Amino acid sequence: MHSVKDAAKSAAWQRKEGKSKSGGLNAKGVASYRKANPGSKLKMAVTTPPSKLKKGSKSANRRKSFCARMMGMKKKLTSAKTAKDPNSRINKSLRKWNC
Repeated sequence: MHSVKDAAKSAAWQRKEGKSKSGGLNAKGVASYRKANPGSKLKMAVTTPPSKLKKGSKSANRRKSFCARMMGMKKKLTSAKTAKDPNSRINKSLRKWNC
């Protein structure tokens, strides 16, 4: 069992308070990850709808790359139950990125 001391030691990105309810990390989670991992270039999700992104822009390419990578992970690395569950972290994340 985890005690209150253990929860205080772990970074926000590993706890509920650093995770977004809609999937991925929130601003607090990203900030705590960067603090725990100096030199990290972790950024927030690209939540802009694809129709509003300029084709070939940095954010459009980042979104496209993320979607391709995560869809592959979903296909290969999750159970059928997790893949079909709309509340699984991977499906929430894919929805947030408009994949």
